[in-house]
Amino acid sequence: MKILVINGPNLNMLGKREPEIYGRTSLEDINTNISSTFPEEEFIFFQSNHEGEIIDFIQENYEDAAGALINPGAFTHYSFAILDAIKSVDIPFVEVHISNIHQREDFRSKSVTAMGVKGIISGFGPYGYILGVSALKNIL
Repeated sequence: MKILVINGPNLNMLGKREPEIYGRTSLEDINTNISSTFPEEEFIFFQSNHEGEIIDFIQENYEDAAGALINPGAFTHYSFAILDAIKSVDIPFVEVHISNIHQREDFRSKSVTAMGVKGIISGFGPYGYILGVSALKNIL
């Protein structure tokens, strides 16, 4: 089964960016952990700081995928374009956030992309990605 793992802006800086919030684990480490935890699955990992590139990736890859895990980063809070891309394809999405978005600034507690996903995992650090893939596999 092929699963898309999509990460939005600034997640390429994990391990360096605000370690008191996001920890010291890099995105590469997260991707490696996902692959080693689920060796029976095929993952396509993608990260971009650009909204349109994320939309293009979804549209260009959904037909070959069973589902997708997405951490939209800051786009979570205002990207109706990414929401529309998620809703326009016929695969399930699970949204994941490293920090608990409900314990942070008010604007971070709102997820517009949540309207297009099956569920959200938030606040479990990098382990949230493992929980997200597990949830997606359960859905599938």
